Amino acid sequence: MKQFFLTLFFFFSSSILLFSHEFWLHPTKFIYQPGELITIKLLVGENYEGENWSGTSKSIENLQLHFPGTTDELSQKIGETPGDSLQFSIYEEGTCLLSYHSTNKFIELEAEKFNEYLKEDGLQNATDYRLAHHETDSVGREYYQRSVKTIFQVGTKKTSLYKKQTSLPLDIIPLQNPYELTKGSSSTLTVKVLFQKKILTNQLVVVWHRLNGKTIKEEYKTNESGQLSFTVSSDGRWMVSTVKMERITNDSKVQWQSYWGSCTWGYE
Repeated sequence: MKQFFLTLFFFFSSSILLFSHEFWLHPTKFIYQPGELITIKLLVGENYEGENWSGTSKSIENLQLHFPGTTDELSQKIGETPGDSLQFSIYEEGTCLLSYHSTNKFIELEAEKFNEYLKEDGLQNATDYRLAHHETDSVGREYYQRSVKTIFQVGTKKTSLYKKQTSLPLDIIPLQNPYELTKGSSSTLTVKVLFQKKILTNQLVVVWHRLNGKTIKEEYKTNESGQLSFTVSSDGRWMVSTVKMERITNDSKVQWQSYWGSCTWGYE
């Protein structure tokens, strides 16, 4: 293991994990000096406003810190007590990436609530399937998992790690380094969406911008290359999120498997 950690702590608190809401990695800030303490929370909520998760080590498939030349698995550092944040320090400069892949969780919703959830999150394929197969009055049973990551900057040296393809099933990859933006400027940013390492076309994607206590939300669809572009400014916090839903036919317990992806970065 490359020795760039100064400290590694986990803090714990209890909260209710809200299913069907966004889930993201949330640094207390995104730009650090070498050796400075970095705090990253796992949040769940709506409108890019979250509360601490209630997960434990049993909720984690992998939790990986990516730095140029190395990847460290941190999941073994999570205990059995419900936890909400991670702290560490990095001495070397560079653009860094932290990714989190959860284990599968089960959810069951009565028909009306399940239909509302599908509509709210734009999961039209599942809505159409239920309608065509006369399931709109049926209970919805689903496995869901999270594929989330955050990109942050240590020092002034910019690296290409921001566009690294991870092992996440649902991977949102910026094609430009968001930290190349100078203060007070804006530019077009393109992201690529992969599902099981293949491009995801015609996929509904939401871009969130949180600034001065307000959230702006915009929706896009990926093109034939699995990409979308939008204007990003060098202020506030940004998140790109998407949900992929698949029908399950070989499991008597559930009918659906969903994957919830997000990627965050920011300038605060």
